[in-house]
Amino acid sequence: VQLQASGGGLVQPGGSLRLSCAASGSVFSISDMGWYRQAPGKQRELVATITSGGRTNYADSVKGRFTISRDNAKNTVYLQMNSLKPDDTAVYYCNGDLNRRNYWGQGTLVTVSS
Repeated sequence: VQLQASGGGLVQPGGSLRLSCAASGSVFSISDMGWYRQAPGKQRELVATITSGGRTNYADSVKGRFTISRDNAKNTVYLQMNSLKPDDTAVYYCNGDLNRRNYWGQGTLVTVSS
């Protein structure tokens, strides 16, 4: 069982990116999923979470700009990031409760720069 994140890259300020994180392996149940990020020299922080029922939670710094969603049929969680700022530059990690255990994805780098 693992989480595989993708979709990071270099984007200009004001631009958009969509991150994806797919769970693979013998996945029997998935409950909460989320995205976290870690900027250089800083601690990892929560970006957004989503429950199996679709209830969402966001960090204040991304409210109104980022949207988390999930496709339960595909065991995938997404993070749509709009109006990106240089402060959003970080390695983004997905996290999920799979088969009643907590897993982290490998991280994907998002760089916001002109």
